[in-house]
Amino acid sequence: MFLLLRTEPSIKIQFVIALIITAFGFYFQISRTEWTIQLLSIGMVMGVEGANTAIEKVCDYIQPNLDPKIGLIKDISAGAVMIVSVIASIIGLIIYIPKIF
Repeated sequence: MFLLLRTEPSIKIQFVIALIITAFGFYFQISRTEWTIQLLSIGMVMGVEGANTAIEKVCDYIQPNLDPKIGLIKDISAGAVMIVSVIASIIGLIIYIPKIF
């Protein structure tokens, strides 16, 4: 986890977003269920991002040159990050929109 935070810009951004959303949770006094869902969402995004980073590093190690098959693997891995990120964003909206308005 610390290696990712020190070396990967995308994880750094996601970590800052996670801290902001966690602060929102305290400010809006979200329920235990909302905390559970929020923490699972944060963990999923950061965990899948970590797996994506590992997949990209392995791909670069195996094939340092441009290769369409490696590109496809990287795109699929990045797509998984996008899926969990979109779902986590929707969860955040479900939790916080009623509290803001």
